[in-house]
Amino acid sequence: MATTNKRRDTSREILELVEKLHDERKVPREKILNAICHAIQVAAERHYGVEEGVLVQIDPATGQLIARLGDQEIDPEMLGRIAAQSAKQMIIQKIREAESENIYQEFSMKKGELVVGQIARIEEGTAIVNLGKQEAILPRSEQIPGETHHVGERIKAVIVEVRKQGQRVKIVLSRTHPDFVRALFTEEIPEIEERIIDIKAIAREAGYRTKVAVVSIDQKVDCVGACVGVRGARIKNITEELNGERIDIVRWNESLQILIPNALQPAQISEVFTYPRLGRAIVLVTDDQLSLAIGRRGQNVRLASKLVGWDIEILTHDELAETLERAERWFGQLPHASPELTTALIEEGFLSYNDISLIEPQELTEFTGLTLEQAEDVVLYAEEYAEEMERSVDEERRAATEAAEQQPYESPDRTSSAEIHTSDDLITPAASVSLESSSDDPRSTSVAVARESATVSAEVVTLSPSSEDTGHPEEQTYHPSEELDEITAHRTSAEIEQAIPQAFAEAEHITLEEAEGSPSSPAAPTALTPSNSSLDDTAASVPTDPPTPESATSVNEETSAHHLP
Repeated sequence: MATTNKRRDTSREILELVEKLHDERKVPREKILNAICHAIQVAAERHYGVEEGVLVQIDPATGQLIARLGDQEIDPEMLGRIAAQSAKQMIIQKIREAESENIYQEFSMKKGELVVGQIARIEEGTAIVNLGKQEAILPRSEQIPGETHHVGERIKAVIVEVRKQGQRVKIVLSRTHPDFVRALFTEEIPEIEERIIDIKAIAREAGYRTKVAVVSIDQKVDCVGACVGVRGARIKNITEELNGERIDIVRWNESLQILIPNALQPAQISEVFTYPRLGRAIVLVTDDQLSLAIGRRGQNVRLASKLVGWDIEILTHDELAETLERAERWFGQLPHASPELTTALIEEGFLSYNDISLIEPQELTEFTGLTLEQAEDVVLYAEEYAEEMERSVDEERRAATEAAEQQPYESPDRTSSAEIHTSDDLITPAASVSLESSSDDPRSTSVAVARESATVSAEVVTLSPSSEDTGHPEEQTYHPSEELDEITAHRTSAEIEQAIPQAFAEAEHITLEEAEGSPSSPAAPTALTPSNSSLDDTAASVPTDPPTPESATSVNEETSAHHLP
C-alpha cells in the first residue's frame, strides 16, 4: 500500500515537472519525457554495468514510471546519488538542446521580418539586443553609418541570419539590409500589407540613398502616391527611422525602355539601347543631364543598375560616336575580320575586347556566321589583347584631357578702345561726311571737338573682366548709337558753348605732354575713360613730327575735325 502511494507521488511529481518546463521553456512535453527516460536508462546501465537491455517508459497521461532490466523491475531510487546527479545533468542538457532547437526553428522562420528590441549592452560597437526570451546581436557593420545607440534604447531591425553556435542560437540583426526598408514600408503602408501594392525591387546604399520600385495591382490605386502619403506623411516616418536617408520611389514597368528612365530620375533620358545578350543597357543623355544621371560619385546610376538588374552605361551622343569609332577600329584587327563581323558585334552591344572575351565561342557563332574554330580564334585574340586595348583607350583619354587643359588661349587686349575698334566701328555717318570737308571757322571746329568728346565718351563702353575672372575673358563692347543720337540731338547750343573751354584745355594739356615725350618711343596705351576717350583717339592720329607748343592748339583743332559725330 505504501509502495503504491509512493509511486503515485512520483508520477504526480513527474507530470508537474513536465508541465512546468513546458510552460517556462516552451519545450514540447514529449521531448521532456523522452529526456527523463533517456537519463534514467543511462544511469541504470552505468549502475548495473551493462550497455543494453534496460528499458524505461513513462506514461504521458498518468506519469507512471516503468524501468526494467530484462524481466527484473528497477526502482530508480535504488540507483544511488551519483546516478541521480548524472541523470539530472543529462535531463538539463536534453532540455537545453530541445529549447535551442525550438528557438532556432522559430527565428529561422522570421528571417527578413521586422523585430523590436531593447539594447541591453554595447560591446566594442556591437549592440546586444534583448528580444524577450532571446538575445540578438547588431554588429557595427549592420548599423546605419552615422547613427549611435545607447543602452536602454528601443530599436527596430530585421533578422538576417540565424545559426547554431554550440548549444546556443546566434541571431544577427541588421538595419542596413534592403529588407529593413521593405519591412518599414510594409509596416507603414497598409496597401502593401494588404497586397494591393507590391514592392518589386529595392536598391540601397545605407545611410545615403535608396530606390524602391513599386507596382499597383489595383489600377485605381496610385502606387507612388500611396507610398508617399498625404503631404509626405508616410514616407516621412520611414525617412526618420532611417536617419534622414533619401528614398526614391520608382514606378515599376516590365519594359526596360520605361523602367530604366524611371530608375534614373530626376535625370531626363534621351534614348535607351538594350542588349540582352550582355545584359547591358546604353543610355544616351544630353551634356547638361550627364552629371545628374550619373549622380554623386556614380550613386544614381549604380542604384538604378541594381534596381533594374542590368548594367547601365551613361553616354552622351559624342561619347557614343567616339566609342563606336574606336570599336570599329579595334574590331578591324580581329582574326577573320570583316565589315559584317564588326557590324554584327556592335549590334549585339560588343564595344571592346573585354566584352568579346566574356562570351563563349559557340554563342559567338550564332550571330556572326563564323565557324567554331574561327570563333575560338576571335575569343582567344580578344582575351590576349583586352588589356592592351584598355591601356590604349586610357592613353587616348588622357591625351585628350591634357590637350584640352593645355590649349592656348589669347588674353584680351586691354588697351584703349581707340586701338581695339577700327574707325569704321566708331565713326557715325555724320563723322564720315565731316572727314571729306573741314571747317575754316575756329569756333565751329571747337564746337565739333566738344561734341565729339561728349559723344565718343558715352558711345564706347568697354566691360573688361577682372583679374579674378577665369571664365571667358572677352571684352564686351556696348554701342548705343541710336540712343546717343537722340541725346546729341537734344543738346542745346548753350551746353555746347559751355563745353568749348574745357575741350580746348584738355586738348592743349594732352598735346603738350606729347610734345615733351620722345617721338621715337610711342606712349603706353591708356584705358578709355569718359574724360580722355576722344582726345586719345585724336592724339593717336597726329603725324609723327612732334608739334611745337605754339602750334599744338591749331594742330589739335585740325585733326579733331576728322572725328566729328
